[in-house]
Parts: sequence; C-alpha cells; structure tokens
Amino acid sequence: MKVAVLMGGSSFEREFSLDSGKNVCAALEEAGHRVVPLDTNAELVPTLRRERPDVVYNALHGKHGEDGTIQSLLEFLGIPFVGSPAHVCHRSWNKDGLHSSLEKYRSITNEPAIASWPQGVYIARDAFKDMGAATALDLVEDRVAGGYPVCVKPAHGGSALGVHRVDSQAELGEAVLDALSYDDAVNIEQWVEGVELSVAVLGSGWDAYALPPVEIVAQTDFYDAEARIKGLVDFHCPVRLESLSSDEATAQGIRAEIERAALEVYRAYGVRDMGRVDMIWDGGAARCFELDVSPGMTERSLFPKACEAAGLSLPAVLDELVNQAYERGVAF
Repeated sequence: MKVAVLMGGSSFEREFSLDSGKNVCAALEEAGHRVVPLDTNAELVPTLRRERPDVVYNALHGKHGEDGTIQSLLEFLGIPFVGSPAHVCHRSWNKDGLHSSLEKYRSITNEPAIASWPQGVYIARDAFKDMGAATALDLVEDRVAGGYPVCVKPAHGGSALGVHRVDSQAELGEAVLDALSYDDAVNIEQWVEGVELSVAVLGSGWDAYALPPVEIVAQTDFYDAEARIKGLVDFHCPVRLESLSSDEATAQGIRAEIERAALEVYRAYGVRDMGRVDMIWDGGAARCFELDVSPGMTERSLFPKACEAAGLSLPAVLDELVNQAYERGVAF
C-alpha cells in the first residue's frame, strides 16, 4: 500500500520525531509498502490530497502529533491512519487527567484497581503570568502528599523535557519556570522512588496485550532529557526479575501486575493499535504517570526494544498495524 509517514513538525520533540519517522519508513519499506515521507508543515493537506495515500502513519511526537490535532485533521480528510482517534489523544494529552480516567473506567467496568498514580497539583501558566500563583509556591509542601522531594514537569508532552526533581522550596521556582518554557501548564507531584519501567502495548480493547516491560536505569540522578539525549542510561528488556524481588516467583507475580497495570491505563483511555505506559514500581504498587499514544521509534526508543524482546520484528508489527488501519477505514 501507499503509506504516508508524518514526521518532524514544529514541537519541541521535532528531532526525535524525524528520527522515528526515518526508522518507520525503513521498516514499512522492508515490509513491502510504498512510503511517502512527509515533514509536516503548511503544505501537508495539499500534499495529502495530491498523494492520496491508502494509510497514514503518524510519527509526530509532542504537540500536534499526540494531542488530537493531526488525528482530527486526518478524520476530517477521510484518510485511515494508524493509532488512536482524536478524542482519545486529546484526553490523554493532559497527564493530570490519568486519575480521573482510571476512576471513571473502574466505575463503569467494576474491574479491580491495579494501577495507581502520584498525587500532585496542576497549575496553568496564565495563573503564574496573570494571577500571581508564584507567590503561593510555599503551599506546595502541604498540597503534595509527603512534601519534598517533588517532581516538576510540563503537563503535556514527552521526551523528559522540562522534568526536574526538586528537593526544597528554594529550587522550586526555577524548575517551574523551566517546565513552563515547554508548555502552558505544569504538574507538581510526588517524587516516587523505585524501578522505572515502560510497558508497550499492542492491540485494542480486550484484545490488547502488553509487551515485555523495559527497565530504565539512568546513569545520572534520574532519567531526564539529558540522560536520554546523551545516552546516559541502561535498558533491560524484559525487566530484570532481581530488580523486583529476590524471590523469583514473587518477581514474576510483580511483573504480571506491572503488565496488568499498563493494560488498565491503556483500556481506560480507549487507546487503539499501540501505546506505551510509563510507571515506577515503588515496591508495593505500579505508580503510572504517563500514557504515550505515539511511541518513539528511534534506535534508542523503548517500543522497538519491547518488540524485539517479544520476538516481534518492527517491520512485521508496523505492517500489521497499517493493514488493520486500512481495513478499519476512518473510524472514530
């Protein structure tokens, strides 16, 4: 089929997206498809109408790629695409909405609660800019359970951009300003210690299944943008059982719980085709903090590592997703 691969764009994650798009193009070509790589710009719609692709693969990251913008455009144009529909992307874009999505899902399905999340607060940039919210940052220690340290991060977006560990109020203002340089809102939440994990998921609804969890071990203080960009991190896929428990049977049970927690988040949002759930196992629970509806596909990205650990080749996975999108057509 003729597959247009969208990449680049204008978000802070442009370079990651270009790398992802390059690898996606190579995988789809290996799978036998005719690929049209498109750096997303003002000529995107005329180009798509001229090229008339059978399917679009969205390799955009960050704003416009994961917030429902490109998805709503493709739905409007009537072009089938791989990935979740616009309304799902729009809802999952705000990291602060994880708890409400899970609570609503549990109330409807009566499924047992598995995933949990760090408690925190959400503050919009305009509250700082126009309403003096900066004068109330002394309240953070009381508003966030457990007080310092806290995690400060942009409320939207990925690639660990603008994420900080803050150990005292003296460091808080600078961290908030940096996070807001990437976004229009900030999350200030509990800092969770434990085993950092990322769980890729394939499929939709009750047919979705988790791939082997990737364990992330930063060589720096934590897995921030610097560690990611400079490669100062070690990945273990699947997660090492000894990282979860000294007892193998207990560790296997914990791994199964981690995978169930990822599936709970995935289904709570109604994600389609593929996604990735990031979390920390704190020794007693899977503390989920982000859902990625457009997982990275670079050479260092976690989704391809999980596919490899599951014995799946990336060309075969993407080929199946493209074929499913074509058969599905434009479904909301």
